Amino acid sequence: MTDKKTANGVNTAQLTTSDYVHLHNHTQYSLLDGLTKIPELVNFVKEQSMSAVAMTDHGTLSGTIEFYKECIGQEVKPIIGIETYVAERRHTDKEPGKDKNRYHLILLAMNGVGYQNLMQLSTTANLAGFYYFPRIDHELLEQYGEGLIVMSACMGGEVGDALKNDDYAKAKDVATWYKKTFGDRYYLEVQDHGHPSAPSHSPEQKRVNDGVFKLAKELDIPVVLTCDAHYLKHSDQDAHEILLCVGTGAFLADEKRMSLKDYELHVTPPQELIDRWGADYPEVITNTKAIADRCEVNIDLGKILIPKFPVPEGETEKTYLDKLAFRGMAWRYGGISEAETLEMSVEEARSNIPAPVIERADYELGIIEKMGFDGYFLIIQDFINWGKDNGIVFGPGRGSAAGSIISYALKITELDPLAYDLLFERFLNPDRISMPDVDIDIQDTRRDEVIQYCVEKYGTNRVANIVTFGRMFARNAVRDVARVLQVPYAEADRVAKMIPQPVQGRHIPLATSIVDDVDLRREYETNETSKTVIDYAITLEGTVRSHGVHAAGVVIAPDDIVKFVPLEMAQKGVVATQYPMGPIEELGLLKMDFLGLSNLTVIKNALRIIKRVYGDDIDINTIPLDDAKTYELLSSGDTTGVFQLESAGMKRYLKELRPSVFDDIIAMVALYRPGPMQFIEDFIARKHGHSKIVYPHASMKNSLQNTYGVLVYQEQVMQISKEVCGFTGGEADTLRKAIGKKKIDMMRKMKARMIEGGMEVSGVEPELMERFWKQLEDFAAYCFNKSHAACYGLIAYQTAYLKAHYPAAFMAALMTSDFDDTDRLSIEITECKKMGLQVLPPDVNESFGEFAVVKEKNAIRFGMNAIKNVGQGAVEEIVRAREAGAFKSIEDFVAAVNLRVVNRKALESLARSGAFDAFDDRSTLLHNMDVILAYGQRLQKEKASGQTDLFGNLVDDAATAKPTLKLLPPEHKHNARELLLWERELLGLYLSQQPLEAFSALLAEKTTPLNVLKPEHDGRAVVIGGSVTEAREITTKNGQKMAFVKVEDEFGDIEAVLFPSAYQQTVGLWERDRIVLIRGKLSTKGRDGNAGDEVKILVDDARELTHEQAAAYQATGRKTRVPKPVKGAKKAKTAAPELQQEKTPRLYVRLLNSENVGLLSELKAIVDRTSGGHEVVLVLGPDHAKQAVKLPARIEADEAVLADLIALVGADNVKLQ
Repeated sequence: MTDKKTANGVNTAQLTTSDYVHLHNHTQYSLLDGLTKIPELVNFVKEQSMSAVAMTDHGTLSGTIEFYKECIGQEVKPIIGIETYVAERRHTDKEPGKDKNRYHLILLAMNGVGYQNLMQLSTTANLAGFYYFPRIDHELLEQYGEGLIVMSACMGGEVGDALKNDDYAKAKDVATWYKKTFGDRYYLEVQDHGHPSAPSHSPEQKRVNDGVFKLAKELDIPVVLTCDAHYLKHSDQDAHEILLCVGTGAFLADEKRMSLKDYELHVTPPQELIDRWGADYPEVITNTKAIADRCEVNIDLGKILIPKFPVPEGETEKTYLDKLAFRGMAWRYGGISEAETLEMSVEEARSNIPAPVIERADYELGIIEKMGFDGYFLIIQDFINWGKDNGIVFGPGRGSAAGSIISYALKITELDPLAYDLLFERFLNPDRISMPDVDIDIQDTRRDEVIQYCVEKYGTNRVANIVTFGRMFARNAVRDVARVLQVPYAEADRVAKMIPQPVQGRHIPLATSIVDDVDLRREYETNETSKTVIDYAITLEGTVRSHGVHAAGVVIAPDDIVKFVPLEMAQKGVVATQYPMGPIEELGLLKMDFLGLSNLTVIKNALRIIKRVYGDDIDINTIPLDDAKTYELLSSGDTTGVFQLESAGMKRYLKELRPSVFDDIIAMVALYRPGPMQFIEDFIARKHGHSKIVYPHASMKNSLQNTYGVLVYQEQVMQISKEVCGFTGGEADTLRKAIGKKKIDMMRKMKARMIEGGMEVSGVEPELMERFWKQLEDFAAYCFNKSHAACYGLIAYQTAYLKAHYPAAFMAALMTSDFDDTDRLSIEITECKKMGLQVLPPDVNESFGEFAVVKEKNAIRFGMNAIKNVGQGAVEEIVRAREAGAFKSIEDFVAAVNLRVVNRKALESLARSGAFDAFDDRSTLLHNMDVILAYGQRLQKEKASGQTDLFGNLVDDAATAKPTLKLLPPEHKHNARELLLWERELLGLYLSQQPLEAFSALLAEKTTPLNVLKPEHDGRAVVIGGSVTEAREITTKNGQKMAFVKVEDEFGDIEAVLFPSAYQQTVGLWERDRIVLIRGKLSTKGRDGNAGDEVKILVDDARELTHEQAAAYQATGRKTRVPKPVKGAKKAKTAAPELQQEKTPRLYVRLLNSENVGLLSELKAIVDRTSGGHEVVLVLGPDHAKQAVKLPARIEADEAVLADLIALVGADNVKLQ
């Protein structure tokens, strides 16, 4: 056979895999349509000796930076592209009958201009052209076509669709327009599955391919071969079908679902393509390489892209920052009022500042200028001070920014770094230029206002939120696959729950878990259905499943954002970047974390209530940090509602610590975490002189004296390295980072430098420095940022101060913040009672939307916003109408409010919740609601028709003409239980009284308290009573129904077991909150038939206790009857001396490291939730360097707690022994 040559003279026999480039590839960023992961794609390209590869996701550029970096890292040329959608008409046309159709088109960036235009087109498609899909049109292609190579795409393209429908003329017109517009940058596309020899040959694609070749010859347009790859390997095809089902909500078995199974859409090895196409159409191979050779896009990473701050005329960013900073320091340190400093020159301000402050300020400003961050500080101080001037509460700082005296001078932070030894180098390391990171805490109700200010200041086109991707991790992947395969939910749930939870926030790959986790491995090896589900889930794991908006991240660009990153429309009309947080930082864009913090809203509301009720105008940033009353509250442990200090364990430690200075609070915030908890008792003992304060070396005293010689903070390590070993600030921060990140090579260098420096600078013996270095290595497991602890410690102090001095205002603000969280409200109402504050039911004459202080009664009135079905509009209308005077009656109320706003539903909810109790009883009002509404509507209609005098009264002697309202008595008055149920339904909790309060006398004499029932009473007959809190019905194997009911009294709770006969006799009784009297026998037997420690009651019969019975009951003074122990019965552990001597099992929880704050918070919440007899020991670190830490609190390690811990850290990391 004679060798063919291409148009370029290439001998087809000489074609190699490097002559082909895949130009049409969908990655996982083609949402729920592409399955290919970028690293695997680039690895495959490299293995196949291809020199380049393109990424062309559907309608998005989300994976661009990951793709670019991966390609550059493997020396593969990245070709950045997109498969866009072209609208039927204009991209702005969105008529249902005309514009639902759209066409595919491949766009590839040839150069920097092309990349810019690609971002612009993708942004316009997402923000202006979105209609089912993000769309562009021909006009946009003409406008932004420079630097782009265009390919006609698949059968879904304009050319392909016309050819598929046998409309050659239309296909020709379309191709002619594209050639005219793009010239030699337009290519027609044929696809491999249209080749007769392709494994899954498509006759339809063959017909389209033939039409393409005809067009190419007629119009002289070059042709390229693509595979339209949606997954990497042919073996991924079935998994891809499941992914499509996840995206469309279909089952795999659905016959009419979306499917691509008829086509092989994987990244085909290039040799196979050459073998199929090289002989007859070699140019379709070589043209792909020709396109790749034309593309050269370089993306600058690691730049610093800070917007220019608009400074006053005659100023530079440097001079303006200096002026603001020194004025701020003259105010902070020079004793001059803030107003006086506003006209000061830099020289005047400096003359009023102490020398040590000047020295620190000059040092910081020099580094800031050298790094080019003058504008950065100006931007942050600007929006923070705008917010503060507009009454928005900001946190005192967060993280390492509090170590900057310039931040303090500019009011970015509110803590003096000199007073608390906070280090600037922890924030900005002078030895390396990297974008500073300032997280901004803002009261959560006004966060959006700050963002809007930035939008208005820098331009709508320069500010955006940041996208975040929801991914299909192991458990979710298993659940998704199981649903698609129609595996029963219970079975899918069972398998999903066997998958180990993330460790330290890191997800364990499913492929690893089926090897390392014994139970999951057994399930995988023995259950064919589970194996199928898991195998597919392994392929899908990690795939992007959804787009969201980062909870805090906002980017501010120096020019239109679209010049740096493409945009998309996220939920609720929020504009977000298509690139996530990591790439945004890598590009060097200014990224801010605007964090909404509810505690700051509590502070703001408390300050407002204090000013309104007590007339005191408090500046929370100037309260004294040595207030005796505040430390008294902290020392008493009465810290419910106090930021960071309200857990049970923290309360106990506060009582022992008896904090007396602010440094104590900072230390507790840093120490109360798994890891450093082991030092809390030593810290407390040293503070109170029970243990001697010792230092590793006298030269370290200055760094450690504020923590009584205990190493607590990262900054202390930095300070010691500077003062004792002669490190520079930059070196000290490098040391801190090396220890925290466990960078072995860097640590080795730093160790030698530290030992040598300790000896030269401070005369510390090498052996002592060796021991101290070992302490530093252990310290890495728990070291904490002091700047962050100090900032959060200040919020803790501020909330404690408000609670100590204005308890009613603070608790009202706290409950307002938590009005939609009934669990928190219950805790807070209990706290109010403990504080001597009464929480009153809602009242239309005293309640506001928020919880309000009733000063004369030393009480808090329930907020109407917290009443279900009322709504904010109705509340605002009630408060408005009340401005004319208090409502005297229900007639007065309905005459005054707009009944279209305060409608029937709102009126009924107000009545049921007790808000009208001052007018009449709830039963009467509800019985007459139709009459009340008609009365109010009649009055308002007459008023609207003008039948009033100049004073608003009805004409013709309004006093006598005004209609009267007569309320009829109800046939049935609702009892106390029904009223309480209404409270729980509408307020979410019981307010006027707890359900059992009315029954206390009856239950005390007729029943046995639940807390006295012990295992030694097994088999004894008892009568118990209480409230039903939970009921669960099951069906036995023989089809009969039985139930398990949880009942609680004032002292404890118990499980009541109702076998079929007892359940049948009492069915309908077991509603939540019903008060019941139960007769039965106690049992300690579990499901295995063996006696245990848990006492249950096997119900013989039961009946309801009514409020009428409770009210009529006459107490006799009879004592409670306690059953006698049964001889030989198993006794409770607390009752048997020999059992008391047995060692209670310890609960061991293994954590590989303790850096994941979210995981530690969840662990702390589980530990704090219950108290009992089991010690808890945390085992931290890897095997070669693990350490055991005994927690101070003991817990009850019951099944629920163990299950929660296993779910959190995995079964292998929880042991009770």
